[in-house]
This record gives sequence, structure tokens and C-alpha cells, in this order.
Amino acid sequence: MNDSGIYGLSGFAVRAAREGGRWRVDLLAQDAGDELPVLERALGDPGAGGWPPPVVLVVDSRLYFVALRHGPGGMVRALISDATMLEWVLAAEVVERYGIGVDTDGAFDDDETGWPGGDLDLFADDGLPAEELRPIVTADDLWADEMVQRIATRLGFADELAAAVRS
Repeated sequence: MNDSGIYGLSGFAVRAAREGGRWRVDLLAQDAGDELPVLERALGDPGAGGWPPPVVLVVDSRLYFVALRHGPGGMVRALISDATMLEWVLAAEVVERYGIGVDTDGAFDDDETGWPGGDLDLFADDGLPAEELRPIVTADDLWADEMVQRIATRLGFADELAAAVRS
């Protein structure tokens, strides 16, 4: 595999939403945008898209990914695959804005496993509960884009994701 990842990009941002029972995935940026307010706005108005609401997925330099989604009452729920990536602007903003705890004790051990943080039940309404998501986001043999691909496969929008990021 080359350094640009499975989709030919080192990073990307997409919005995935169910419309009429089918997934629609739109590319927001070919580089993982680091403007958190822009990514939050891409979610749309809370409650406007039905339930479960759309999700914004951002892969940053293949090292980590961020997922954002509206929760009950319009609050934004966030998940980061590795909350220790604080040297990256987007990761630091997500951790700070959503109050994600970062336990760095042992975070840089020999196995280089990431430390997911935030809402691991972010995809539960789509059929991917935390206990099934955790092995994906803690797999030390997967890059962030590969984690997102596995999530998309489980949720049923892998083909739409591939088409969006290759366009």
C-alpha cells in the first residue's frame, strides 16, 4: 500500500446520510479539513435529516479519524480514534471542544495502539454499538482510513464512500 491510503488520499472529509433508506456520501474536502466549525455546519440543522442523523467523517493524515453527529437535543456528539494526537490541529480542537479525556499514561508503548475517545456509541443507532466498534478503532494494524472503511462496510455505505473520495 502506498502512503496515500486505500482511497488514494492521505486524508479526507465526508458527510454520510441516509436518504429514503439509502446512504448518500458527499466529499467535503480531499484534505482533512481542520476547521471544526465548518465540519459541524456540514452536519446540517439538528433534526432536519431524520434519525439517525447524518455523520461527518474526517481522516487526517491516515493517523486518526474524527466522527461528528448530532445527538438528542441538537448537541454534537464526537468520536476520535486516537485522542493522543494532540499535535494535530483538528484532534486538539475536538478533544478540547467536546471535553474528551486523554489518558496518555502508556499511550506511547511498543504496540502503538491508539486511544479512542469520545462517544463510542456514535454508530449504535445504525447497528454498530460500542462493543463492536471498539475492536475496529483499537486495531493496531489498521490506518485511520481503513478503520473508516470497516465502519462504512458494517453500516452499508462502503461503495458510496469509495465513490465519493475517488471523485
